[in-house]
Parts: sequence; structure tokens; C-alpha cells
Amino acid sequence: MVKLIARSPCEGLLPYEAGGIDLIEVPPLCITSISPYRGQLSKLSAALKSAHGAAFPAPNRTTGKEGARVIWSGIDQAFLIGDAPADRRLAEYAALTDQSDAWAVVRLQGGAAANVMARLSPLDFNSAIFKSGYTARTELHHMMAVITRVGLAAFEIMVMRSFAATLVHDLKTAMKSVAAQERLEGQAAARR
Repeated sequence: MVKLIARSPCEGLLPYEAGGIDLIEVPPLCITSISPYRGQLSKLSAALKSAHGAAFPAPNRTTGKEGARVIWSGIDQAFLIGDAPADRRLAEYAALTDQSDAWAVVRLQGGAAANVMARLSPLDFNSAIFKSGYTARTELHHMMAVITRVGLAAFEIMVMRSFAATLVHDLKTAMKSVAAQERLEGQAAARR
């Protein structure tokens, strides 16, 4: 009989650091897709707030905090990340689907993290525009991703598990490029 070994999506690929920017895998968490039934959004939001301390988010926003965060992920859809649904009443108001094994989640952090993201996505990652708690379902290089700013210089990026190696490769390439550019700019400034 074959023995299967559970592995995280980015096992053996991370962590990675370049130029003061860190890329780490977020440990596998419970990820539950929540799609409210027609006319049940306010009841669902109240039940989420009661059970997890986080209401159903507005488009492109998150609610809650690390450990029990609700991230907008599309029209009438969000992800509860961290906690498993604690209240059975949630199922009265929404379709719930466990997607824990379907996603790879990484965190990119460091002073130039926004510059790395700008090389891969069409979004404006300026902290005055894409603020902490903002999220977007968007293109990241050539894959679809859910990108959330979780701090002034930190982003959590979710892609389908099958794209984990591609995500890490693309982020590492962009990180190396940003680090090299900053080195060259530092050397040029030192010569002046």
C-alpha cells in the first residue's frame, strides 16, 4: 500500500530573502468559502460577527484579524481564513465550502514589498491607495490571485495550490530584480 505524505503547497520552496524582502509560506489554515443566500447577507454578517468577530466584508476589503479574518474574494463571496466555521447558523445563511487544501498562501514583507508587487500586478500598491485591510482578486503576472495588504509593508497572496511553484518563482524573480535595482541606486548615490 502506498503511504501518502501531507505537504504544504510551498514545501521546499520557501522561505526566501532578497534585499531585505522576505517571502514566507503562511502555514496551512482553514479556508472556508462563504457565499450568502439571496437576501441573507445581513443575517450572515451578524452571525459571522457573533461567531468570529468579523462581519461579511465590503467589496475589496477584509474584516477581523489574523486568526479569524474574512476576506472579500468576489461578488457575493468571501473567505473565512484561520477559524473553521464555529456557528452552525452560518450554513442557514450561506453556502459554505471547505477550500483549505485548494490554496497556497504566502506573505511578502519588507520595505520594498510594494515594488515587488508592482512588477507583477496592474494594481497600484501605494500604501495611500491600497491600504492595510484592502484586498483584490486580480492578475498576478499570469495567474489569478487574491492579494491582501496585511501591514504597511506586508502582503498575503493566495493562488490555487497548483500554481504554488509558479507563484514562488515569479515572486523570487521580482524580488531579485528589485534588490538589484536598489543596490545600483545605492551605489550611484554613494558616488555622488
